[in-house]
Amino acid sequence: MRKTARWTAGGATLAFALLGSMAGTAHSEPASLYAPSALVLTTAHGESAASSPERAVTLSCAPGTTGTHPASEDACAALAQVKGEFGGLAEISRGQPRFCTREYNPATVTAQGVWQGKRVSYEHTFANECVKDSEGAGVFEF
Repeated sequence: MRKTARWTAGGATLAFALLGSMAGTAHSEPASLYAPSALVLTTAHGESAASSPERAVTLSCAPGTTGTHPASEDACAALAQVKGEFGGLAEISRGQPRFCTREYNPATVTAQGVWQGKRVSYEHTFANECVKDSEGAGVFEF
């Protein structure tokens, strides 16, 4: 019985030593291996984001594609193509012709969050919904 008690005490000491060394290792490694890309996108009618947003969705592109955006994979692909520069979305949309009226009924979009680890704050007003959908490469179609 005495041998068992010694072995148990020694086993407990070894277990605590192993846990302590593992805990030290876990804290010294980076918390994540990717730069996060998570955004909140909004749309509103009017000339500025000060007007109340009518719709809002979430879009997370890293490490996986998730969120409430109805076409999150396409939106993430479009943003990746322009390296997170929302102003470049119109350029990749040019290959998809869409005819819009010249009606002025402003639609404002915003994007707030993080793209590849960098803070994002974007706002743009389009002439109307059709132009927004045409030049936004699907990112603001929700």
